[in-house]
Amino acid sequence: MDMNYEQSVKRLEEIVSTLEGGNLSLDDSLKLYEEGAVLSENCRKMLSQAKLKIKNINEVAEDD
Repeated sequence: MDMNYEQSVKRLEEIVSTLEGGNLSLDDSLKLYEEGAVLSENCRKMLSQAKLKIKNINEVAEDD
């Protein structure tokens, strides 16, 4: 399932909270960490794309 930025951040917060709880096995902790790493990279990409869109919008506005 693809998540939007807000859903990804919410899931990341859940993962961090669960990991901080310290009640998981090492294997479960690693699985959550891996999920978090993927989500974090997806968020970084979404922010980068948004930044590029804003830059393009500003360039078009400056040309007018």
